[in-house]
Amino acid sequence: MLTLNDHTPTANRLTRIAPSRTRLPLWLAAPVAALGGLLNALAFPGTGWWPLIFVGTPLILFSLIGRRVWGALGVGLLAGFSFWGTHILWLTIYLGPVPWLALAGLEAIFFALGCVLIAFAWRFTDRAFPGAWGRLALTPVIIAGLWTLREYLTSNWPYGGFSWGRLAFSQSESPFGQLAAWVGVSGLSFLIAWVSALVIQVTREPASRRRMLRSSAPIGLIALMLSIPAFPIVESGTMRVAAVQGNADAGLFAEYTPGQILDDHVAATEPLYGEDVDLVVWPENASDINPLANSRSAATLDQVTARMGAPLITGTITSDGSGIYNSLLLWKNGEGAVDQYDKIHPVPFAEYIPDRDFWYPLAPDLFSLIPRDYAIGTRDNVFDINGVAAGLAICFDIVDDNLIRQMIAGGANVILAPTNNADFGRTDESVQQLAIARLRAIETGRSVVNTSTVGTSAIIAPDGSTIDQLPTFTPGAMIQEVPLSTTKTPAMIAGQTIEFAASGLGLAGLILAALSTRRKRDRDR
Repeated sequence: MLTLNDHTPTANRLTRIAPSRTRLPLWLAAPVAALGGLLNALAFPGTGWWPLIFVGTPLILFSLIGRRVWGALGVGLLAGFSFWGTHILWLTIYLGPVPWLALAGLEAIFFALGCVLIAFAWRFTDRAFPGAWGRLALTPVIIAGLWTLREYLTSNWPYGGFSWGRLAFSQSESPFGQLAAWVGVSGLSFLIAWVSALVIQVTREPASRRRMLRSSAPIGLIALMLSIPAFPIVESGTMRVAAVQGNADAGLFAEYTPGQILDDHVAATEPLYGEDVDLVVWPENASDINPLANSRSAATLDQVTARMGAPLITGTITSDGSGIYNSLLLWKNGEGAVDQYDKIHPVPFAEYIPDRDFWYPLAPDLFSLIPRDYAIGTRDNVFDINGVAAGLAICFDIVDDNLIRQMIAGGANVILAPTNNADFGRTDESVQQLAIARLRAIETGRSVVNTSTVGTSAIIAPDGSTIDQLPTFTPGAMIQEVPLSTTKTPAMIAGQTIEFAASGLGLAGLILAALSTRRKRDRDR
């Protein structure tokens, strides 16, 4: 009978080789990764099968075990494009396949680079921490941290990043969504990736009684996540809000006469005359004629605010002579615009072309659709509305973590999110955006009034529940007592600390595992 001492070179060699038994051949890893990406896409609205995130993510992670750089890049690219190509298919509706292919392809490349780091983590942590404690306690945390790191980087770079598609955004209506108030969006993504990596590690354990015992680890983690109660939000009052959806044809290629979109929103507001409200909210671009420069538009807003007996927030395009802005105006009868917010994060390649001299020659026909570049706003994103601080998020602003933190730091008691979804027709884009708004409500402990030109318009309570909602492509309005709050959730108190800690843990763990593996290899020679 042969007995191996744990310190013999042979034993070390066997320890290094053992985990490779779970390595999928490349021909099988590729479709597994693609399937994982597709399942993750189906976890998001409009399908909204959120449990699939706990199937698709493990499949992607499993496909990366044992992969070297080029293999991980290829597998990651397939997983990334399978996810992104499905998740943002709505981009093709009016703009065609080229922008969709460009954005999905770019995000797939970033996804693939993140997969390379995760593949390195599987390789090095298996060797650096071969014991059960290392495999089950350290490796999943490191991999979850690296997933969070990739989400952080792509949410902020290049040109402000594209934060759509983070794991957490699939969970706005799941029992796990309430965790966003405690750990934020990045923390929730970390937890989902942690559970997924832990599931894979348990399946890799040799068949034994211990394996059955260790299989309780992911179950226990999920149970712990579900047992954490919703963070208690204390109301500081209410505001009676009228949120109007004009069903205006406000898309990029829409054919309308100047003032038509404004008239549509006036018409949708007229049935509300005589209602007792504190504020009227119109969507982004609802006043398609700038009331700061046009007396007819200004007179119309004066008439609406006079008949409603309340101030109005409306979206419009403004100019200060040096730049053009996507703006929100706080309009009061007889006073005009008493405050203004200019969009701080205009969408690159949609609202402006960064480095236009470089990019424009590469696709002049496509970029000619964006003849003007919106400037980056410098005003704060909070309005004081008769003593109520309202945080402002124009369209994709709701996806930007930094802007959300900025408005809460500015004292926002409620979040107003006017948007224009007309460019995306009846696709999943508007419900995906609403899902993000819903998770923001939970994360910040604030009600969110999401008002769209065509839908999906809804008022969301601080716990993520729907107070009211309008059918899409139908003119209408919601009048509700919207809860206000000054409560700071743990996620807002911690800010980026959670994201930096999770990302740093993943990167530091990978470096430590790589150095430890190298030392072991040098010692065994």
